[in-house]
Amino acid sequence: MTHHHPGSLDADLSPALASLAYDDDPAALVAWQEGRTGYPLVDAGMRQLLATGWMHNRVRMVAASFLTKDLHAWWPAGARWFLRHLIDGDPASNAHGWQWTAGTGTDAAPYFRVFNPVRQGLTHDPDGDYVRRWIPELAHIDGPRVHEPWAVPGGHAHGYPERLVDHAAERRDALERHARARADRPEPTNHPPTRKEGRP
Repeated sequence: MTHHHPGSLDADLSPALASLAYDDDPAALVAWQEGRTGYPLVDAGMRQLLATGWMHNRVRMVAASFLTKDLHAWWPAGARWFLRHLIDGDPASNAHGWQWTAGTGTDAAPYFRVFNPVRQGLTHDPDGDYVRRWIPELAHIDGPRVHEPWAVPGGHAHGYPERLVDHAAERRDALERHARARADRPEPTNHPPTRKEGRP
């Protein structure tokens, strides 16, 4: 795919979401990069990435979904960060993996798929061991409650940040943005994508 559409390394492969509205929030991007979003599974993955250059594919998808659909950032911002830090980073796999999550690439995830970071944590880290390993500020919270420190008395007592956003509200916002963009989508073409200068 990259051979035939080299522009897809840093621009949308599909024009379906060409008019999607994005946010440009440098502080939120840095918080995501450093594992300070307030959502434990996302933050554990991002801290693992910084420490080791790797994270499990499931956590990659959750982190990518959070950046693109909770923080409403354009996917290349995350793809560049991953490629900079991943020891197994491959430009084609990285870009197209990000577009799968963002809904702009080949076999893209449905635009209405928004990973819930709490539910994903409860399903894939049911005892919270992964989160506590990478977020020592939450070591005092036992079991699965670690995925929702805001619901635990004293959950933020050791410096773990409050949530940047409310996931339920941002999910609704993301779906509304995607619906508007899809209503405005251009007719399909066979032209390869070009980089959209000026997008956040």
